[in-house]
Amino acid sequence: MLMDIQQHARELGLGLDLFSCIQCGKCTGGCPVSITTALNVRSLVYGALIGDIAGPVHREELWDCTCCFTCVERCPKDVRPAEVIIALRSLLVEEGKVPGTIGNALMGIFRQGNPLGYAREDRTAWMDGLDVKPAQEGCETLLFTCCSSAYDIRAQAATKALVRVLKAAGVDFGHLGTEETCCGNEVRRVGEMGLFEMLVEEGKPLLEEVGAAQMVTTSPHCMNTFRHEYKLGMDVLHYTQLLARLLEQGRLNLSGRVEKIVTYHDPCFLGKQNKIFDEPREVLKAIPGVKFVEMDRIRERSLCCEGGGGRMWFEGTNTEGRLAFQRVQEAADTGAEILAVACPFCMAMLDDAVKVKGLSERLKVMDIAELVAMAL
Repeated sequence: MLMDIQQHARELGLGLDLFSCIQCGKCTGGCPVSITTALNVRSLVYGALIGDIAGPVHREELWDCTCCFTCVERCPKDVRPAEVIIALRSLLVEEGKVPGTIGNALMGIFRQGNPLGYAREDRTAWMDGLDVKPAQEGCETLLFTCCSSAYDIRAQAATKALVRVLKAAGVDFGHLGTEETCCGNEVRRVGEMGLFEMLVEEGKPLLEEVGAAQMVTTSPHCMNTFRHEYKLGMDVLHYTQLLARLLEQGRLNLSGRVEKIVTYHDPCFLGKQNKIFDEPREVLKAIPGVKFVEMDRIRERSLCCEGGGGRMWFEGTNTEGRLAFQRVQEAADTGAEILAVACPFCMAMLDDAVKVKGLSERLKVMDIAELVAMAL
């Protein structure tokens, strides 16, 4: 079974070297969802090592993984334990044994280009009245909006704010319009490799034909897959990186004041997986009036919001002990009035958690782009 899994992983383009595992347990010890679910990453790797991991269909906890990659970050032997889970998920996908809500999301992407299943023609409804240039006319910067940023009402507000900020800074940017489709970051991480390959095959030429020097994304998840898996012929930035650069160049002038106490949540796909920690903080600290405070668990130690790895589409087995519930309480304990985020998944998970935990009177979740737009 070991060689079967390693060969299967190799065919999927996953870097696994299970023989290097020393069973130290740091993967499970650092896994944020292992406390409230049956997910045990060390046990899965060990099962692969001894050939006792047959029948992944019976392991419902495989779908609890958020692909935050804390286990990858902490593994001293570079085994990349999370990719064992992705490989096992792919076996389930090949057998058609996928949770219904994840299956619906995958079908929505295949048919309409987004996991919500909304019409392709509505992908640009958020930009009505904003006069966003079609990227096909030529632009220096290609703005790519996550499916959530394009369709989710709350996330749309952050996308609109970013457009206003980019315009204020004089950035020459364009958007693909209704030709934009899901990047497939979560598709790959739930193990649907065939659909992911189709998205890359169809999407990469479309993105590169624009001729832009750089792409800026609203989501760390999109940035991650474009950077590491599409291998595009252009620089790929998260929008906080671009805003930090514009501030440093003196192109973005903030004259308004935002008299608020603000803390920041590091998204897993921005921080742990791409080491982008400083730029979001630099942007927040540059906003006049903001008093910036930190939570205890930050940067590499940041607590996952539980939205990645397909968990935006799947309830999971830990219905009572949500990580987002812990996170918003940590934010509130700092005395912050605003919990700043830089990811539409984090926005959704943490905004819901604030309401469930009854913290709405004390804490508001806002995207960094919204705070910057307030200071224009």
